[in-house]
Amino acid sequence: MKKNSDKKAAVAKKLVVTLQPVKPINVEIFGGRKLSGEIVTKTSKNGAMGLLAASLLNRGTTTLENVPKIEEVFRMIEVFKSIGIDVKWVGNNLEIRPPSAPKKIQIKKIDHAAAEKTRSVIMLIGSLIHHFQNFSLPQAGGCKLGSRTIQPHVFALEEFGVKIKTTENAYEITAPKFAEKLSAKLGGKSSGAGANAREIILYESGDTVTENTIIAAAGMPGTTVIKYASANYMGQEVCFFLEKLGVKIEGIGTTTITVHGKAEINENVTYAVSEDPIESMFFLAVAAVTKSRIIIRRCPIEFLELELLRLSKMNFKYKILERYEAKNGRTKLVDIETFPSKLVALKDKIESRPYPGLNIDNLPFFAVIATQAKGTTFIHDWVYEKRAIHYKELDKLGADTLLADPHRIYITGPTKLKAAEVICPPALRPAAIILIGMLAAPGRSVLRNIYSINRGYEDIVKRLAAIGADVKIVEDL
Repeated sequence: MKKNSDKKAAVAKKLVVTLQPVKPINVEIFGGRKLSGEIVTKTSKNGAMGLLAASLLNRGTTTLENVPKIEEVFRMIEVFKSIGIDVKWVGNNLEIRPPSAPKKIQIKKIDHAAAEKTRSVIMLIGSLIHHFQNFSLPQAGGCKLGSRTIQPHVFALEEFGVKIKTTENAYEITAPKFAEKLSAKLGGKSSGAGANAREIILYESGDTVTENTIIAAAGMPGTTVIKYASANYMGQEVCFFLEKLGVKIEGIGTTTITVHGKAEINENVTYAVSEDPIESMFFLAVAAVTKSRIIIRRCPIEFLELELLRLSKMNFKYKILERYEAKNGRTKLVDIETFPSKLVALKDKIESRPYPGLNIDNLPFFAVIATQAKGTTFIHDWVYEKRAIHYKELDKLGADTLLADPHRIYITGPTKLKAAEVICPPALRPAAIILIGMLAAPGRSVLRNIYSINRGYEDIVKRLAAIGADVKIVEDL
């Protein structure tokens, strides 16, 4: 009896240690300064997460170059290590080596705490169905933006014979046996893909569901045609990587993608992660709100053109200095110089659309930019149920906003922003715009618990300081 009691006490003690909260990181900002100098766009969070998920298809060694060292990536690495994937940093590169045999992936030992902090964990389904017939994944976390259904993933993957059951805390996945996939007769027809092509119409043109479906198709023998796909940068990134693994893909950058899958993928491959258009937009917003002249290098121009057009119509002044290719040889980059500008509000509403529309992750930046634009800006954040509510946090900095409903907000400017102390919103992009607003607000501001920001931006405080921002990390206040 005593032994059992001691054992329970030991387990309880271990749980207490495991559940200790991480000490929050706070930022102190003395705003109102003009910034200057050059800043380089880091590689993409969303691109890296899709590549990590796709790497589990490969039984050889995958080396991803220039992976961003951010919390979201760290959580996925913790997940990988917990299930037996050998992952190690070599400088800024990440080497991923699977176990010698696929069955040695220990999915039951998955790190639940890490998995629950990243929504990207859902993209592991597309690769893990090629390793297991039955497995469970913790429910995806990430930003707190209201209800975020996984039904598009369910509807797409069921076309491969995959069944996903959602429980209170997990996704229970049942996949066909690999032998059955080899002998399965593929139904449907599609233009240019032949009579034996599997055709999948996506329930919505979402980024993660597109990536998940592409990854699943890449490990499935035969041809899969994916219609109404997202053509966005992270999906293109996954396709570029899969091509290096020998998977033939047609229609990259369009809404119809044809994947010629392979039953076995065993390649030693190196791929360079491309730059993040959302980070480039972050610095464009910093320049616009602080009225600063800076140079932003390595901006993925094809995923910023519409944002730049909207900004130019708001009287934002900038110049493209140079054009060149990213290290992956596919993504087009530019250097952008910004100039102090007197902004004006657009007469039309600003809303996001699937690529090539205005990027959903770039929409929040227009909220903080609008605080410095003459007139009233109408922003319609129709995708997420609660994200526009987070924009109201700008009021604490003196912004003049009117929330019409959970999706629509009116922002009147220009207003002189004021210093304040704010708790970081539990969502990456809304948190980032509070930081930007504080950079423009004269006086001392404090942004508490910036974990949300560190999910997507690497060394953001040091990098802002390098272009003249008076900002530093403070642990205790």
